[in-house]
Amino acid sequence: MPLPIEDYALVGDTQTAALVGRDGSIDWLCAPRFDSGACFAALLGAPEHGRWLLAPRGADPARTRRAYRDGTLVLETTFATPDGRVRVIDCMPPRDRVPDVVRIVEGLEGEVPMQLELVVRFDYGSILPWVTRAEDGRLRFVGGGDALVFQSDVTTEGRGMTTAADFTVRPGQRVAFTLSWHASHERPPEPRDAVAAVRDTEAWWRDWSRCCKHSGPYHEEVCASLRVLKALTYAPAGGIVAAPTTSLPERLGGARNWDYRFCWLRDATFVLYAFTLAGYEGEAKAWRDWLLRAVAGDPAKLQIMYGLAGERRLNEAEIPWLPGYCGARPVRIGNAAVDQLQLDVYGEVTDAFYQTWRTGLALDQPSWNVQRAILDFLEGAWKEPDEGLWEVRGARQKFTHSKVMAWVAFDRAVKTVEQKGVPGPVDRWRKLRDEIHADVCAHGYDANKRAFTQAYGSEHLDASLLLLPQVGFLPATDERVVGTVAAIERELMCEGFVQRYPTRGQDGLPPGEGVFLACSFWLADCYALMHRKQEAEALYRRLLALRNDVGLLAEEYDPANGRQLGNFPQAFSHVGLVNTAYNLTPAHTQPAVHRRGS
Repeated sequence: MPLPIEDYALVGDTQTAALVGRDGSIDWLCAPRFDSGACFAALLGAPEHGRWLLAPRGADPARTRRAYRDGTLVLETTFATPDGRVRVIDCMPPRDRVPDVVRIVEGLEGEVPMQLELVVRFDYGSILPWVTRAEDGRLRFVGGGDALVFQSDVTTEGRGMTTAADFTVRPGQRVAFTLSWHASHERPPEPRDAVAAVRDTEAWWRDWSRCCKHSGPYHEEVCASLRVLKALTYAPAGGIVAAPTTSLPERLGGARNWDYRFCWLRDATFVLYAFTLAGYEGEAKAWRDWLLRAVAGDPAKLQIMYGLAGERRLNEAEIPWLPGYCGARPVRIGNAAVDQLQLDVYGEVTDAFYQTWRTGLALDQPSWNVQRAILDFLEGAWKEPDEGLWEVRGARQKFTHSKVMAWVAFDRAVKTVEQKGVPGPVDRWRKLRDEIHADVCAHGYDANKRAFTQAYGSEHLDASLLLLPQVGFLPATDERVVGTVAAIERELMCEGFVQRYPTRGQDGLPPGEGVFLACSFWLADCYALMHRKQEAEALYRRLLALRNDVGLLAEEYDPANGRQLGNFPQAFSHVGLVNTAYNLTPAHTQPAVHRRGS
């Protein structure tokens, strides 16, 4: 049985990542990329689907302590047992040629019996590899196109279909292990010095962390979340994955299980602010350039998400041999939402390009050409129904948020012409902007409810409408925004946090999910814009308290059971944490104020 989601920690090399459990087991690793097949998939099944356990026998979970080394994603787990204490250090060094996982056991007190169990199963637990021992003593696991090389300071043996070892660690003793992936048709990488690899990884992360320009309240929390976002960046191309996992459920035992190992366009503007305000212009530019490459082509075929390097075919399939996290099925790879029409992404892309030059990046001709092509398509498409930003699998509707983001697209185009002097049919765009605004106010607002609703003619609320004042559609003090916030507080709040919308079957899926953490950060942003600072601060502190012991957040949270839910760690949640911290600090540029433009 996998651990609670919040009992996992992240290590990564900015091309893939592993989840390390509090019990010392790595239960998830895809190699060589985030979206590759998993060689450890116990997270979605059982140990026989692949894992790497390295821990004392008889360790007491209540006495286990974890932390990242300051300014890094080098994880230290300290186990206390009746026989003494040991520390396990985990990291993934910055990528050279291949991905490596390095683990070192350090003896602290007493003589502690340790156990190692290495279960390699390629392709999400479906391929049992051939195992051979090389002349240098390393083990090589081969299955199809994948190979892993295992280097160990202790003697291992085969037990059934598991590589195992029992050994004892004494004070001051270090025992090192390295696992390296390589393509099976290529030569294995050279043996790696594990101690030097940990030292180099620590130095690399600390050098990166020192560049953070954030200051003031919540500094440590902001820096920790920025490191998570950096770890979720696919460095060769600049894209940022929504999460390194697939099919962690939004409801325990439910069917809302999706693959998040891709890059969503709607994250663009939020990510841009998180990086640029903290001083990471290089990451922001790489993200902007990835965005430009990914959306190139026919605007009518703009996708809501792309692969790590901009790939477009993300076909969804089910993995029937995996039982799912705590029985949540199906397990999915790929994501069918890639084929949905979500009109809001046209506004997100246009807004992202607009904000890039406002936050210091140059406005170049290629990006302006892309925006103009998008606007030409949107001019004839904005009235159409779509699936909306929550990617519902029911009937298309005229979602209010989608129409608002169509307004954003033309608003940003008008402002770009006015402020930068670039060519464009600005009079026609102004007319369209005004038409869309009037249409939303006439059909997306329910006077009886005194709130904007999820879709035209709908009685349901939607937390995405908390973004209206942030994108500049209406001021936060407008009575319609005030009424919408009040209605969301009445109908979508659960134990002090915000649900996305009522999941009572209208989205084509079985009802029920946790509260959506990004939406709760948006409510805190609204409070700040409405000068309800005490409420904003209180909500923000409640959200910070949901992080696990190493500062990580999933997509959702179950208040009734005190459990994190959904894919983990979730970029959208950590982006919200960073940007809301800025919104609560007047001395900094506030994204919720700045994004509206002048």
